[in-house]
Amino acid sequence: MENNQFYAMLSRMKYVNRWGTMRNTSNENICEHSLNVAFIAHALGIINNEEFNGNIDAQRLAVLGMYHDVTEIITGDLPTPVKYYSPVIREAYADVERVAKDELLSGIPEKMRKYYDSVLLETEEENELWKYVKAADKLSALIKCLEEEQMGNSDFADAKLTIEEYLKNMNMKEVDFFMEKFLPAYSMTLDESVTRLEG
Repeated sequence: MENNQFYAMLSRMKYVNRWGTMRNTSNENICEHSLNVAFIAHALGIINNEEFNGNIDAQRLAVLGMYHDVTEIITGDLPTPVKYYSPVIREAYADVERVAKDELLSGIPEKMRKYYDSVLLETEEENELWKYVKAADKLSALIKCLEEEQMGNSDFADAKLTIEEYLKNMNMKEVDFFMEKFLPAYSMTLDESVTRLEG
């Protein structure tokens, strides 16, 4: 019997929750998170092209964002402080991610694998694009922190500061533009957003 479980495995992304060591007012799974990252990565590409005269494939950024956490279907979401605790742990986890990627790819016909091989994990060939996906990933995490903060949850306060510092240190004008122009709207209520649209 053929192994054609790849797409069925993708549907399991909704069962893998993020922020497992934190008190959440609203759970976020990697399916939701990946869509947000895809939206933001796409936006960063457009910002690069339209605001800073760049030439980035925004559609490719969206696809990389969609798939950037797919290996967590198998590995689960390892908390960032653990993942980056030491170079030894980071390298060991990278090995686990590579095994997970190969396992997922084995669930699709071989002639189709080339379309997914370069989107399931970062590649040296697209290192520049993956930088934007990483920024989008951090922006998505910051938005989660803002949402939790608005709900009165102080558990995300330190994470918010750490992520803000990380984004600042990325020195990416597209990120700065997104944070200045678009981030404030994430703190608005629906009524405030609709009123502004109507105004």
